[in-house]
Amino acid sequence: MSIRLRLALWYSALFAAILLLVSLLTYALHTRGHYDDRDRLLVTSAAHAATGVTSAADELHFGSGGAAVEVVLQLFDSDGTLRETSTTSEGGPHINPRAVLANPAGPAFDTLAGLAPGMGDLEMIPGGAFGLAIGRDERWRVYVLPIGAGSPHVGYVAALTPLGRLDASIVAFRASLLAISLLGLAAALAGGWAIAGQALWPLDRMTRTASTIAQARDISHRVEAPPTRDELGRLAETFNTMLASLEESSRAQQRFVADASHELRAPLTAIQGNLEILERQPEMLAAERVEVLGEVKREATRLARLVADLLALARADAGTGIRHAMVDLDAVVLETFQAARPLAHGQTLILDPFEPAQVLGDEDRLRQLVLILLDNAIKYTPPEGRVTLGLSIHEGRVEVVVCDTGVGIPPDDLPHVFERFYRADPARGRDPGGTGLGLPIAHWIVEQHGGTIHLQSAPGAGTSVTVRLPAEP
Repeated sequence: MSIRLRLALWYSALFAAILLLVSLLTYALHTRGHYDDRDRLLVTSAAHAATGVTSAADELHFGSGGAAVEVVLQLFDSDGTLRETSTTSEGGPHINPRAVLANPAGPAFDTLAGLAPGMGDLEMIPGGAFGLAIGRDERWRVYVLPIGAGSPHVGYVAALTPLGRLDASIVAFRASLLAISLLGLAAALAGGWAIAGQALWPLDRMTRTASTIAQARDISHRVEAPPTRDELGRLAETFNTMLASLEESSRAQQRFVADASHELRAPLTAIQGNLEILERQPEMLAAERVEVLGEVKREATRLARLVADLLALARADAGTGIRHAMVDLDAVVLETFQAARPLAHGQTLILDPFEPAQVLGDEDRLRQLVLILLDNAIKYTPPEGRVTLGLSIHEGRVEVVVCDTGVGIPPDDLPHVFERFYRADPARGRDPGGTGLGLPIAHWIVEQHGGTIHLQSAPGAGTSVTVRLPAEP
């Protein structure tokens, strides 16, 4: 079952429930109101007739007061014998007033109308009772009122009114109300279908766009957002944002594969070329052979480092976490600083400031982080330059700062330094053997430790990298 049909059915069901309640209430109030009006008329007529009853020669007679239209008055003596009727009594049923008083009937309306509250109080006269009688294939509503306060009563006055036309009117009203309800329900179903279709039209358009992207394998398409800023409009914007993110990720992946292929091909080509030289020239001089093997070793080392970096980034992409243990960062920094000294070729390495600090993390990864930052600083700093490594604690966070007086990074390249395989032109010229993966790996290590890494640089003024990690007491 489609969403559109389900929504239309839900709309119709809700409308049907409301319509049913309104129809029942309308029917109940309308029906009870009419029957209650008849009962009031009977009570008023009987009371008026009872006040005008006279007695002559022990016989009861109506006074000069007449009965209202559609009301028949009957006068009975004490034993229930009919003595007199009003001028409109023809066709009225004969009743037993004492039987009515002994077994009064309930209201003339049905049970459904009885659910509605009465529209005004019905003032009953003490001793009176309602009844129902059948005459000429229609119902009559009867009200009997005793005459005289003593017991037995002097006589009885009965007021009767036919209910045939009112019953027929109520039946017709009930049928009309049912027909109107069915028409309203059909209109609600059709309207719900149309409204649901209009509301779901942007979703259908998104579905077609997604189908086009899946078939054409082109995520450059975008969904046309509706003009309204409702839930569907926000959904379309989110969908377009997702497509843009996927497109950017796809392009980044393509660039990564292309750059990785290029970086892997260079050392493999150098190794293959040198091995072919050794194969073609078996009588090569020992010095030349040593030089060729040294080149093979350097390229193999470079290839191994590149594969290790790619493996680290692959683990980062796969969401592989790191170990978390208490680490004496000052010991790691001091050890890495000592290990980086042989990398310097005339540069001055300074460790300042240096404070004891502990963090929660992976000791090997933190050592790799510091080594990457020091290695980059030494590579891009001239021999007469200076590289400073600092470790301190500020406001509950450990700061590792590496500053150099090297060539610096142009402003246009700064936003891209943490992209994989990205290397600015000065970096490529100074270190042609680099891979452009050091800073991306450093960025991943910092993120895994819940920290931040920030880089400031200017051409000719050096570079400063600041790493902030949560400190442990």
